[in-house]
Amino acid sequence: MAANSSLELSPPPDFFQSRIEMFDKYKAEYDEMVKSKPRQEIHITLKDGNKKTGTSWETTPMDVAKEISKSLPEKLVIAKVDGVLWDLDRPLEGSVNLELLDFEHPEGKQVFWHSSAHILGEAAEKHYGCHLCFGPPTEDGFFYDMATYEKKVVPTDYTNLETLSKAVIKEKQKFVRLELPKEALLEMFKYNKYKVHFLETKVPDGTSTTVYRCGPMIDLCLGPHVPHTGRIKAFMVTKHSSSYFLGDATNDSLQRIYGVSFPDTKQLKEYKEFLEEAAKRDHRKIGKDQDLWFFDELSPGSCFFLPNGVRIYNALLELIRGEYRQRGYQEVISPNIFSSKLWETSGHWDHYKENMFVMEIDKRMSALKAMNCPGHAVMFDSRDRSYRELPLRYAEFGVIHRNEASGALSGLTRVRRFVQDDSHTFCTPEQIKGEIDDLFKFLDKVYGLFGFEYKLELSTRPDSFLGEIETWNTAEAGLEAALNEHYPGKWTLNPGDGAFYGPKIDIRIQDALKRWHQCATIQLDFQLPRRFNLKYRGEKQLEEGAEPPRPVMIHRAVLGSIERFTAVITEHFGGKWPFWLSPRQVLVIPVSKPFYDYANEVKDKLWQAGLYADVDNGAETMKKKVLLGEQAQYNFIFVVGQDEMEGRAVNVRNRDAGTKARGEILPLEETIAKLVQLKAERRLENTI
Repeated sequence: MAANSSLELSPPPDFFQSRIEMFDKYKAEYDEMVKSKPRQEIHITLKDGNKKTGTSWETTPMDVAKEISKSLPEKLVIAKVDGVLWDLDRPLEGSVNLELLDFEHPEGKQVFWHSSAHILGEAAEKHYGCHLCFGPPTEDGFFYDMATYEKKVVPTDYTNLETLSKAVIKEKQKFVRLELPKEALLEMFKYNKYKVHFLETKVPDGTSTTVYRCGPMIDLCLGPHVPHTGRIKAFMVTKHSSSYFLGDATNDSLQRIYGVSFPDTKQLKEYKEFLEEAAKRDHRKIGKDQDLWFFDELSPGSCFFLPNGVRIYNALLELIRGEYRQRGYQEVISPNIFSSKLWETSGHWDHYKENMFVMEIDKRMSALKAMNCPGHAVMFDSRDRSYRELPLRYAEFGVIHRNEASGALSGLTRVRRFVQDDSHTFCTPEQIKGEIDDLFKFLDKVYGLFGFEYKLELSTRPDSFLGEIETWNTAEAGLEAALNEHYPGKWTLNPGDGAFYGPKIDIRIQDALKRWHQCATIQLDFQLPRRFNLKYRGEKQLEEGAEPPRPVMIHRAVLGSIERFTAVITEHFGGKWPFWLSPRQVLVIPVSKPFYDYANEVKDKLWQAGLYADVDNGAETMKKKVLLGEQAQYNFIFVVGQDEMEGRAVNVRNRDAGTKARGEILPLEETIAKLVQLKAERRLENTI
């Protein structure tokens, strides 16, 4: 303890004792209330259909787990009671359906990491005396935002925080849940303006919410949590950054500390190995090593694509353009700057203005284009439309600007300037199903080319939404039916995460490191056509003298942000590009000076065939040139000497055949034809 004491503030922050005193007072009252509850027999139905009996206000999910198996409790993270996450040690209040979850279950993992965030919060309070703000789990760990005031977090703090966290874990501090009235919580957290803000804005007057305690750390939290801190067997602080309170740059600047944890030390070892591999595949590193792109503070969040990077970029655009031609899309170009009037009509001015670059032009407010959809609505409305034109599929590789916080910028994955493979289909309600069906086929075709597995989520109506609930219900039901038809049992619900104008299907792809990335999206929109008063001449409506009908608008992106998708595939392939995507397809190496002219001739023929080729006429030895070509990730290396020149051939070395593999002498024209075919077929295998 002496070593740890040197890492803690002495004396500890004043709010420690005041919080604990209030918590203990109310906890004693709660315990008395529980004692007074009448006990009765309850029935507990497990996921497999087996039933157990227990006693209300006494039997806990942990008791049930112990009855099932002596070894089971130590593996569990959390329970699910009637579909709601529930602390393992929290008494059941009546007959329920019970599910027991471990770390491998997605919801179990989130609870495990949320509990670990509280451990990090306790360590940070002890070390910095900080005021905690927000500490959620993430897809790959957890973080805690905090105000450390005079003391800034530095990497050398990581070891100190880990030492304090491991001490908390060793103490096996129980996570204790307590529900308190808003007034009491305002008193408990009066020292912390961030907690006060949450209470005043999120908790209605006269109501209550929950806090959780582990050791001296008490925090506003809906929970639930693992039974005690000892369940976390491996703990690691991974990085830190700055953040803004509520994500608003006009608010306080906070420190954000990230971590990860596991129920087994072996998993942490595997995670560190994963980090090493991820570092090798980092698109920023590969971009620099392969001379593809870079960033500069002269334009934060905007990528400088170098010639080789543009080759990859254009290959992606060519892929999507080819699909557009086959699927009836029409490419358009819309302006980059619009008057605020457009964004007010679309609703973005009220819902998205803080994420836009706003400026005054000709004494009126304008903004850089943050999305293409409003401009496409203007295009649809530029003349009368007939039902015979529908579905009308507008596609645009438009430049988009979004005012991302500087602390959120991260290479190509989070930028301020980017391009989407964006499209908006205007169709009749009867055409929706056919369009969605084709979009699913579109996804299958494109993601199959990269070898991606993918999963789908239906994101439903958010709290801040436009339009009528009945319209939303219809739209959500339609998307759910399409998902059930094409992907039965293979999609999940993401409640409340839809766009403000309509529900959406988000598609996540899994890369070679088993990480998930959200790229594609399909959004069904009844609101923008209404806000822009879009109409078309319908056959029956005009005959009957009725009001012209409105089209339905389907927003769609397959790659999503081209920049983000480029980052994903860079790390997925580790910089070893498939031939059709590769910026360095062939390197021609003459064995000596007399064969320079033939080497250049070979390179020229490759270029004339639409392939990317270079020739190395440098002073290095042939062996060194081959090694450098392999390191540069050329897909093929052609070595040419006397025999090749006389036979109009090339000695072909395949990048993926291994460094010790000998080349194969092949006729030049035949080899070029095979490479052209390899590019056209967009195969992942580097073979001819």
